[in-house]
Formats: sequence, C-alpha cells, structure tokens
Amino acid sequence: MNNLLISTGGLVGIIVAAVVLLLVIIIVCWAIGTRNNFVKMRNNYEEAFSSIDVQLKKRYDLIPNLVETVKGYAKHEAETLQNVISARNGIGSTTADKIKADAEVTNAIKSINIVAERYPELKANSNFSELSRELSNIESQLADFRRYYNAKIKAFNTARELFPKSIIANMMHLEKQPYFELDSAEERKNVQVKF
Repeated sequence: MNNLLISTGGLVGIIVAAVVLLLVIIIVCWAIGTRNNFVKMRNNYEEAFSSIDVQLKKRYDLIPNLVETVKGYAKHEAETLQNVISARNGIGSTTADKIKADAEVTNAIKSINIVAERYPELKANSNFSELSRELSNIESQLADFRRYYNAKIKAFNTARELFPKSIIANMMHLEKQPYFELDSAEERKNVQVKF
C-alpha cells in the first residue's frame, strides 16, 4: 500500500511537471511568434514608407523642371516660385520630417497650379503639360502608397496595443508609429467650386 502511494505520488508529480513544461513551451512559442510578427509588421511599414520615399524623390526631381517652365511665363510670380523651391529643399531625414515636408510641397504645388491658371499660354505649353501630367501621376501614386502605409501602421499600432501582445511590444520597446496624414485643416475641407 505504501508503494502504491509513492508510485501514485510520483506519477502525479511527473504529470504536473509535464503539464507545467508544456505550458512553458506553449508560452515561449507564442512569445517568439508574436515577436516575429512584430518584426514582419515593422518591416512592412518601413517598406511602405520606402515606397512613399521613392515617389517623393520623383516629385522632388520633377519640381525644378516645373519651376523653370513656369519662370519663363511668370517672371513676376517670384514669391510663389521661391516658396516651391523652399518647400522642396525642406525635406528632412526622419519619417515625421518627411511627412511635414510632403505637406509643404503639396501646398507649394497647388500654388504653381494657381499660377498656371493665370497664364493660358503656359497651360498650352507642351513641356508644362507633360510635366503637369507626370506630377499628377506621381501625386496619384503617392496617395495610393500613403493609404498602403497607413494600413500597415494601423495594423502595427493595433497589434502593439492589444493585450497580451502589448507585453511583447513593451519588451521590444516598440513605439506607436505616426500616420501619414494632412497637417492643415484647410486641406480637409470640401472644395468649393463656384461658376
């Protein structure tokens, strides 16, 4: 009878140890999987921002050609052109700097379009038309890449804040990432078209 108690007690101890070991293995596997998932999400949003960066570079390279074309027609619009050049030169190296610079360049490009409206012969210029069309394509692609980037940021920020993944996120020192959004309340308003 004593042997039966010892063997039953030993068997219970082995079962408890096996269950605890199994739970530890499951938790470790979950933690590794969660960490790897965060690494994938970070790489995805960095890749998405890199795509935006490529389009910003294309736009950055196109702007001097556009400015030179406009200069020939609108010599007295020097302030507008200077604002465009200043915005173009203000691009920084961090994500936040690039987002801010993008908003400034977008506003500066709007001012070029306003200048073009004042000069019908400029709008008729084939070089200006081609540059404007190329800029429009770049802006369209930028909008697509911004949406893609924001979707990746949303997935990352959501996963980072959900429990129990937030434990791993805190261990990895992951910070909430900014969305690529409009800085100006003016840009959020509906466009008023008056005839």
